[in-house]
Amino acid sequence: MDGALVLEDGRVFPGVGFGAQGVSVGEIVFNTSMTGYQEILTDPSYHRQIVTMTVPHVGNTGVNLEDPESGKVWAAGFVLRSLSPIFSNWRGRGDLASYLSAQGIVGISGVATRALVRHIREKGVMRAAVASGDGAADTDRLVAIARAASDMSGANLVDEVTISRGYDWQETSDEDWYGSSAVFDPAPLIVAYDFGIKRNILRMMTDRGLRVRVAPAWTPPAEILAMNPAGVFLSNGPGDPAAVDYAIANVRSLLGRVPIFGICLGHQILALALGGKTEKMRFGHRGGNQPVKNLETGDVEIAAHNHGFAVSVKSDLGGGQITHLNLNDNTVAGLRHRKLQAFSVQYHPEASPGPHDSFYLFDEFVAATRRQTTITI
Repeated sequence: MDGALVLEDGRVFPGVGFGAQGVSVGEIVFNTSMTGYQEILTDPSYHRQIVTMTVPHVGNTGVNLEDPESGKVWAAGFVLRSLSPIFSNWRGRGDLASYLSAQGIVGISGVATRALVRHIREKGVMRAAVASGDGAADTDRLVAIARAASDMSGANLVDEVTISRGYDWQETSDEDWYGSSAVFDPAPLIVAYDFGIKRNILRMMTDRGLRVRVAPAWTPPAEILAMNPAGVFLSNGPGDPAAVDYAIANVRSLLGRVPIFGICLGHQILALALGGKTEKMRFGHRGGNQPVKNLETGDVEIAAHNHGFAVSVKSDLGGGQITHLNLNDNTVAGLRHRKLQAFSVQYHPEASPGPHDSFYLFDEFVAATRRQTTITI
């Protein structure tokens, strides 16, 4: 065994190294999705996290050019029960091990992932070190490395994943998957704050005829409003939302001046801007199979989640209401402030990977931004 995962509480999980050799540290988390590992690895929300997949067999579809959610792998490490020795897929362009090696990401397979997930659920997420190669044998050293790693609470990681300058996004989804796109004349402009944004979120908006401009996380409200946007989007991202104080202040300044839609970290930042509170979860929600109840309609959606913080159910949202609850633990999964034209969800309606139950949220955002714009198909 030339790989090891070592947790800060001293628990050791041996394995077989793949991908890059070396040692990496981060918060150990697990994802219950059955597929979509390439999207998971490239989601900036996983920055500084070591991801464990609960599905036992990973890598059989290889990697491709279409599915990455960003330009690089952001996960700090990858932990599997079994790595497929071959891949077969009509879009496949290479194998998972080579992909991680080229990206400098440490992975280990052969891990008792069921025992690992049970441990995380009982003890909570914690810091960890994953090692492949010569350094994997010295577990005492790895425990010390894990304990010296930064804690996720209080960590502003948005600064490490956001862009340095804005850009316009024009790509739409593949029509074979999502059908033809809508066309507006003129096309409403949406400014999307990049706190660690996923590409499929951007596609969901361009699919619906919106013109999208992506802005760095620190962009001042005056600069946003000078673009005369029809709406502002608050993206997903990593870290503790309460630590991104400038984003909270910026959103507070934009409230009531333009329709706002937030996803994941954007949802948490909106809640904080409204006067709410956030809290660290014991082990978070990560997977494409979470049940969410829409309190406004009574419908239950199966949704994709990826978060380790949540809006406190006791939050004073300044006149806003909780609109969605996660049925596994009754944590807040959505909110709305009608007077201020702002709404958000904790989960990922763009579903990459995941189900398509929640696409209607993008349609609601379009409706909020249309004003006097007319649509043609």
